[in-house]
Amino acid sequence: MAKTNAGRFFEDYTLGDVIEHAVPRTVSGGERALYHALYPARHALYSSDEFARASGLPASPIDDLAAFHVVFGKTVPDVSLNAVANLGYAEGRWLLPVYAGDTLRSTSEVIGLKQNSNGKTGVVYVRTRGLNQRDEVVMDYVRWVMVRKNNLDAPAPETVVPDLSKVLAVEDLAIPAGLDFTNYDFTLAGEAHRWGDYEVGEQIDHVDGVTIEEAEHMIATRLWQNTAKVHFDATFRPDGQRLIYGGHVISMARALSFNGLANAQMIVGLNGGAHANPCFSGLTVKAWSEVLDKRETSAPGVGAIRLRLVATSGSAPFALKGEDGKYLPEVLLDLDYWALMPM
Repeated sequence: MAKTNAGRFFEDYTLGDVIEHAVPRTVSGGERALYHALYPARHALYSSDEFARASGLPASPIDDLAAFHVVFGKTVPDVSLNAVANLGYAEGRWLLPVYAGDTLRSTSEVIGLKQNSNGKTGVVYVRTRGLNQRDEVVMDYVRWVMVRKNNLDAPAPETVVPDLSKVLAVEDLAIPAGLDFTNYDFTLAGEAHRWGDYEVGEQIDHVDGVTIEEAEHMIATRLWQNTAKVHFDATFRPDGQRLIYGGHVISMARALSFNGLANAQMIVGLNGGAHANPCFSGLTVKAWSEVLDKRETSAPGVGAIRLRLVATSGSAPFALKGEDGKYLPEVLLDLDYWALMPM
């Protein structure tokens, strides 16, 4: 009997499968320090326990995206070890903050399958939940990933593409218990721009750029225990390049967005997202945002702002798609999310 795990191929998935992912992980201040070392992350709520306490939280949580990466990384050996690419996200919700000392594990359900017309690959849709040591769901999201077939003669499954919400309603967003921005310190946060200063349709060029380094990507992907072969094995792709983990691009773009959106403190909803084009080391990532919507919340002094975050590798800001409706080749990421901001 083989002792090693070659990973699942497209024909190995069945609609309704529930996968309990291995290796729970206890997070600590080490994750925060490494996250800030890898990305120019500066949002005050995730940098200072005192700032977080002044905002009604017991301490500074682990960055929302760091928690996402931990939960995501657990799923890779079972979902995307043999992936060609991670394609998109929907219906993502951060339900509880994650604090140092919490232990996270992940579980996924297969909710959709679609074999591609080439007969060599297929798309797998999964709904993943991250749970803490008390079995509380801290986040859930849907993602879909293109996976290779191992047996090209394996019959195609019945096509099932889940009907997913394009936008989360504000009422479905989870506001952390106790969050209160009525005494928010804009000086310590780094910018004076509050919820009321942003207009729907406004676009923001985040100005700065960061060149992606192979070594930093390797550290990040190992940190999140992401084992997908496309990120590590240069022989896995025909072009001999290692694909940069899409979450690395998300975190880099989010960190760059601080310049202009320093007070968009907490990510609480992921409406949708696409890794529009592959990213490789040596590319310089820049970012711009567009305000898509604004809503009040029931939490004191807290507003919700819906943002489109776009990461590019050199195109001019605010350029997204060509006349054919397809993403421009320089566009790496198109992310639609809800964040919480002081009013």
